[in-house]
Amino acid sequence: MTDLPTRADVVIIGAGHDGLVSAVLLARAGLDVVVLEAAEVIGGATRTERPFAHVPGLRHSTGSYLLGLMPPELIKTLDVDIPVLRRDPHYFLPTPGGPGSPYLLFGSDRAATRAQMAAFFSPADVAADDAMQAELAALREDLAPAWLAEPLPVADTAERYVRPALREVFVDLVTGSVADYLARFDFASELLVSMYAVTDGLSGLNAGPDDPGTGHNFLVHNMCRLPGSDGTWMIAAGGMGTVSATFADAARSAGATIASGTPVAAVTLDGGAASGVVLADGREITAGVVLGACDPYRLLDLLPDGAAPAPLVDRMAAVRRTGSTLKLNLALTGLPRFSCLPADAPSPFGSTIHLLPGSASLVDGAAGGESPMAALRAMWADVRAGRLPAEPTIEWYLHTTVDPSLQDEAGHHSSALFVQSVPYDLAGTTWAQALPGYVDTLLGICERYAPGTADLVADTVPLPPPGIEAHFGITGGHIHHVDNTVSFADRMPYATGVPGVYAGSAGCHPAGSVIGAAGHNAARRILADLGRP
Repeated sequence: MTDLPTRADVVIIGAGHDGLVSAVLLARAGLDVVVLEAAEVIGGATRTERPFAHVPGLRHSTGSYLLGLMPPELIKTLDVDIPVLRRDPHYFLPTPGGPGSPYLLFGSDRAATRAQMAAFFSPADVAADDAMQAELAALREDLAPAWLAEPLPVADTAERYVRPALREVFVDLVTGSVADYLARFDFASELLVSMYAVTDGLSGLNAGPDDPGTGHNFLVHNMCRLPGSDGTWMIAAGGMGTVSATFADAARSAGATIASGTPVAAVTLDGGAASGVVLADGREITAGVVLGACDPYRLLDLLPDGAAPAPLVDRMAAVRRTGSTLKLNLALTGLPRFSCLPADAPSPFGSTIHLLPGSASLVDGAAGGESPMAALRAMWADVRAGRLPAEPTIEWYLHTTVDPSLQDEAGHHSSALFVQSVPYDLAGTTWAQALPGYVDTLLGICERYAPGTADLVADTVPLPPPGIEAHFGITGGHIHHVDNTVSFADRMPYATGVPGVYAGSAGCHPAGSVIGAAGHNAARRILADLGRP
């Protein structure tokens, strides 16, 4: 049993990256801070584990895979160094054909990317991509300060932060669909449209490409501003647990206490204001401030019945969604070989590899088949009906070629399929019954692009939405806590309306992902309310 103080100034529930950011800032401000984590390991979904029973020495990022959206100003404020590795190329878009079939390898050589795009797709796609990237770069620059401040409604955010020429574009993007936004640029290739819609618009969402708010998720995923990233996502050396370990070390150095394997059973109130927490083992810690760095629904459940303001409870209930992503973690004995990729092409490993439904329609000689966007819409229709799509969208990650420190002594590779979308509840069956067969289905899709992949699999650890819920302790298995179709002031507020009780997780502004801004902003709000500098 971990020795814990019986009182503190602040108790933080959850040692995910946001909770640890808050702990650093609050402890450095001179407050006595205790962080309580239910799991045996810290980091929430930002962790590096050894999950493979048959390959026990192989390390793997089981939750989040990449670091991209953390504001560089936050890292400077925290005065920490997070070692990151540039992915070059960063996107690989294959098709399931042999040599000569279309593919794209996006990398730092923009001229080479344009040449590929013109050769395999069309000059119109080059022009469309250039126009979109320029617009996103401008929005990224304008919106950056808003992420480290209290949220405003969308229209007020546009007025406060966005240059006049882009305000209407910004509002339409954030409130509208990713499909409508991409349509503005007149891409000639549906496969490119589908790739952008999936990786930036639908990632982590309980939504389809035509749903309002998917444009917000698209913008969020294009807010990469890390030094040296050139707008792309990067690999944290040693896996994503490096991020959490870095923050935890800084928090402990500032005097914070961090206890894992210590679940909280309830938040206590005295006279309607926070008075501390009760642990699952019955121990109590008194505190005038309780910060929920767990997901917002978990925090609301920990409060006494009727304590949270009814408008907040109703608003959060209205936007509550279950997760719709499946993570298939893989241990591989070797590297796959993509049949469309020439032997002299750069290595695609390290990049995000996009396996998209409908991509076969671009291969010479392919008979019929749905177009990429039609296939995307059909996938979402399956999910809404509780069916497992025969061909979901897949982002395939394999980071051990860029970060060999993750490999075991035998040289196994750590890999993962990030599958979007699947239902939380299945119609007519259960996940326990359906999962083994669906793992085979997913590996079969990989085989179409890289024959022989299944023979390389030494072990699998699949996490469907209920598995994500159980493994990481996230309500509904939703990796963003609150769906990223919900934006700015409509997300969980930092101040809950219960005196002394605050929220500071991915369910708050600015969005779900490994950002850390919510932890920063919640800590600032607490310090302001306490009259601390």
